Amino acid sequence: MAETPHAPTVPAEPFTGPALWYGPDLAGRDDWILQLSAENRDELRAAAHTARTRAAPLLRMTIADFPLTMLATELERAAKTLSEGRGFLLIKGVPEDLLAQAEAATVLRGIGQYLGSPVPQTAGGHTLCHIRDVGPPHREDPAPPACLTRAVVPLHTSESDLLGLLCLRPARSGGRTLLASAAAVHNAVLGTRPHLAARLYGTHPFDRRQEQAPGDGSSLASPLVTRHGDRPSMRYDRARLDVGARAAWDGTLAADTELYDVIDTTAASPAVRLELDLEPGDLLLLDNHVVLHGRSAYEDFDAAEQKRHLLRLWLARPGETGLAAQAAGAHVLPTTRTGVTPRDVVRPRSLRTSGPGCLSLRAQRDESRTPRS
Repeated sequence: MAETPHAPTVPAEPFTGPALWYGPDLAGRDDWILQLSAENRDELRAAAHTARTRAAPLLRMTIADFPLTMLATELERAAKTLSEGRGFLLIKGVPEDLLAQAEAATVLRGIGQYLGSPVPQTAGGHTLCHIRDVGPPHREDPAPPACLTRAVVPLHTSESDLLGLLCLRPARSGGRTLLASAAAVHNAVLGTRPHLAARLYGTHPFDRRQEQAPGDGSSLASPLVTRHGDRPSMRYDRARLDVGARAAWDGTLAADTELYDVIDTTAASPAVRLELDLEPGDLLLLDNHVVLHGRSAYEDFDAAEQKRHLLRLWLARPGETGLAAQAAGAHVLPTTRTGVTPRDVVRPRSLRTSGPGCLSLRAQRDESRTPRS
């Protein structure tokens, strides 16, 4: 997950281009939506059947285990939209018969193969996480993250290049997915708080104590924004920044708090954010470098089988985009985000100890092998 910060440089002008967009301008359009055709849906069913027949474990699934032809072409276009366009795409129409928990995991993992490589989301090494309300913690357990409650999830970026969210069931009310352009947020800071602009490009301490093995650093020092041509690469998570700032306070906390407040307010403002009501079979794909995401609070159903349930996948882009590539072309390629460094990849953890809502390594293997009709 390490990302070497660059020397602070403030651009002379704001971002332009396709990564810059505003929610109200897109709300009435559908050019960011891919509606699956009947042929696409049949192809997904056939690919899921192939994966099931081969009993391919999710952790070792390959494109050969989830073969797509027509949809592969659409996913190639989607990858270009993520890396060169607005940075997000909504795929609608994943068949209802593929939305049972195990089948959905296979579909999401299978589609992800065409976009990048899965990376861990937790210190336990989990590459698939169930996003749903897990209820109050046991007395000895820490409070779950906001995404595993019914509370608001503030707009933020994740520690992966790409994010996939597949909706299995929506909430009874609320739970809207919120998106914001990192370029729009960046430009607003330059336009309204120019005295804070330099801090966008300076390093900030992101707390990582819940992610690291004992003895590793407790924070990640990273800029909030780096520039790659006319595309930003933004890393932002207010909760991690607040903890990191308290742990490594250096006298800049007041200015940084003002900056974080401006980012939060701007990203969540009606003039910037895009609101989505994800429906069963909707798959949201986004680039964490150029799009922030969050969620409104929600009320859920009482019956367990009706409760809000999304499946989440983190991906690193294919190809060489690490530090070596940075040295060769830092203006073009952001540093790859490879998820959370696993603490324990040898001894799988149980569902209870692996973290709420996430499939342990063993559970991912077992679920993917279970025969189904």
